Amino acid sequence: MDFLYLTLLFVFIAAAVFAGTGALLPFLRGRAILDHPNERSSHDTPTPKGGGIAVVATLLIGWAGIAVITDPTQQSVFVVIIAAAALAALSWADDLRGLSPLARLAGQFVAVAAVLMLAPSGGPYFQGLLPPALDSLAVAVLWVWFINVFNFMDGIDGITCVEAICLGIGIALVAETGAIIGFYGLVVAAAAVGFVKWNWHPAKIFLGDVGSVPLGFVLGWLLLGLAANGQWAAALILPAYYLMDATVTLVRRALRGEKVWQAHKGHFYQQAVHGGLSHAAMARSVLAMNSILIVLAILSTKGWQGPALIAAALLAAGFLRYLAKDRRS
Repeated sequence: MDFLYLTLLFVFIAAAVFAGTGALLPFLRGRAILDHPNERSSHDTPTPKGGGIAVVATLLIGWAGIAVITDPTQQSVFVVIIAAAALAALSWADDLRGLSPLARLAGQFVAVAAVLMLAPSGGPYFQGLLPPALDSLAVAVLWVWFINVFNFMDGIDGITCVEAICLGIGIALVAETGAIIGFYGLVVAAAAVGFVKWNWHPAKIFLGDVGSVPLGFVLGWLLLGLAANGQWAAALILPAYYLMDATVTLVRRALRGEKVWQAHKGHFYQQAVHGGLSHAAMARSVLAMNSILIVLAILSTKGWQGPALIAAALLAAGFLRYLAKDRRS
């Protein structure tokens, strides 16, 4: 695929998501499919949710188109597309009437297991450090965790769009020249670009679980693809902030004896907004943070794995400390 084709594809995907979201809004409002504010919310007025329908549908159609054009015999991506669509349907049901945490987890594990069994990667994800069975089991657990990280972190306006854009572009830059995984990453980024205008503060519409869960699923698959290709350090560096914010928050809540599966306002990005940082400023901070992480991920592919990983971990930890500051005085 040449540069002109990729540019046209990016613009087309972004425009389709933007238009699709605009068409979806009256439907969601008319049926009162709204996210109502509560004590754990970061918004003040009832807001339509379910914008992820336009994002995920366009993204998956784009992926299918790339697969057909580049290699019609390639089956792995179609397994991922079907699994992501099934997760979107399950998550839409969760948006509408609520599902138990066990049901959500079961669906995520089934989707992940289906891909790992029917469309396995060409190489071990942990670089041969684990036996094959343990390698797959560990990957399944980490993948499901990443799906939930992406869902947990979708708590303020614009932040998940920014993260998806950065991860998609970062994956495309880190992937080898001409690698199909990079094209898939660009489609994710384009879909998020098309949605960000609607989701920027004050948000006119939310992704909902129907958007954040499948996005976490497909981005997790792309990151695992990097790891299986030997670019494991980059796969850890690119989502370093999201992973650290969600993981540290979960551990702290568990140590306090809280029900970690329940919605809350304990994430560092939520503390930052509660402490005086606006939604837009928080999203821009994530953009700046991820821009540095992308540079570090690229450096990790140039023989600087150790230093890049250490720098990413220190940077993410410092960013969490920055977010925890109270700016209201």
